[in-house]
Amino acid sequence: QVQLVESGGELVQPGGSLTLSCVASGIRFSIYDMAWYLQTPTNERKAVAYTFSASGSRPVYADSARGRFTISRDNTKNTIYLQMNNLKPEDTAVYYCYARLGEDQYWGQGTQVTVSS
Repeated sequence: QVQLVESGGELVQPGGSLTLSCVASGIRFSIYDMAWYLQTPTNERKAVAYTFSASGSRPVYADSARGRFTISRDNTKNTIYLQMNNLKPEDTAVYYCYARLGEDQYWGQGTQVTVSS
């Protein structure tokens, strides 16, 4: 049984920082591309950042995340992270962990990030 379990979402003030975590189980984590997505108020899921399984590959970021967010992965812990800095109210969303290997795709249950004063 595949599980992706996110944590770390909370209420934070504008300009603040958060680190999201996603622990995967039931998959051979190291060979999966992993990503963070957010869900907009209109229920559209948008990619925030990707980290790829290929050795030496570089992460890819959405324009809104580049320079403020950092995605990383620890294959020894089956975990990916999203370090979020200089958070803005428009970053408020449910953030989802995503795993992909070819046509195999899995989603976590989401974690709420709210940026508000």
